[in-house]
Amino acid sequence: MIPAGVQVFVAIEPVDLRSGFERLAGLAQLHTGYDARSGALFVFIGRRGTAAKVLFFDGTGLCLFHKRLDRGVFRVPPPAPGAAHLEIDEATFEALLDGLAIAPQETVGRAPRRRLQ
Repeated sequence: MIPAGVQVFVAIEPVDLRSGFERLAGLAQLHTGYDARSGALFVFIGRRGTAAKVLFFDGTGLCLFHKRLDRGVFRVPPPAPGAAHLEIDEATFEALLDGLAIAPQETVGRAPRRRLQ
């Protein structure tokens, strides 16, 4: 459950998801200007768009949530021109994590190729 009123930031550019706490915390600071321990949620989506990591501070330390979709890709609303991040509300964040299409034209990454049989 997501706390009411929490800020949720989504990185626009795909991220190497091999990155851990410190690298993602640095990217959060660089792209949003907020410290990773600010209480906000920071969402990073991988190059293929099928996996995402969410970095957040729970009051005692940094936490990292990693999700990979079985089908499809994570879809984000279109950003403002030149933006490094996107701020979304809790409902949009939940829809994003569920793999729902928020803006069908805009996706981060691409769907994996399927083999022809």
